[in-house]
Amino acid sequence: MADENESPLDRLWREYGQSFRDFDDLMLARWCAQTLGQLHGRVWRLSHPLVGAYRLAAQLAHERQIWLKRLVNIPAGYVEAPCCRAPCLPLFTRDAAESGLLCQHCGEVAVPLDDFPDAALKERIHQWALQYDPIHQVAHWDDKQRKKSRDYDQAYENAAQQAEKLLATAAKEIVPKLLDHYPAAIWEDQDECLEVRPEDVTL
Repeated sequence: MADENESPLDRLWREYGQSFRDFDDLMLARWCAQTLGQLHGRVWRLSHPLVGAYRLAAQLAHERQIWLKRLVNIPAGYVEAPCCRAPCLPLFTRDAAESGLLCQHCGEVAVPLDDFPDAALKERIHQWALQYDPIHQVAHWDDKQRKKSRDYDQAYENAAQQAEKLLATAAKEIVPKLLDHYPAAIWEDQDECLEVRPEDVTL
């Protein structure tokens, strides 16, 4: 039954996910394992169609606990995520310094930044987040801050342009280094609060 608070986009994604619900557990497990093999060795945009399809399947796989049932082997190169024991496929978001890298299966933190094994990369993520956060916060300014800026529309547009550049920087300079530790990684290529869409972030 649909949630009356669902957005049109949420309803659309739920419709997309219906095809996976027709899979039995073994078919779903095989599809997920094969797709992880296709994702191996690269960084991917969150908006990529293959990643979107995998995310839908992975969430259903988590609901059915297919990785705990050991219907298929975890694909080579992947390790168990401590959050849900599914293959670790980390997602880098603008909140990475605060929340760490997220799990595509359960949505929880797969890799807390405090536990990240690469000190230099951890510091780079932290510095990037320090740059990004005040830019993102422009979208959440209160009336007093907006009035103080004198031209909030221009401040908002400037913030969006800066966000586009910083997201591209993360995709080129930070996320590829995650491949030293994980077989594949995903990065969030949008900022809905600043109306930055994936097509706005050019590499």
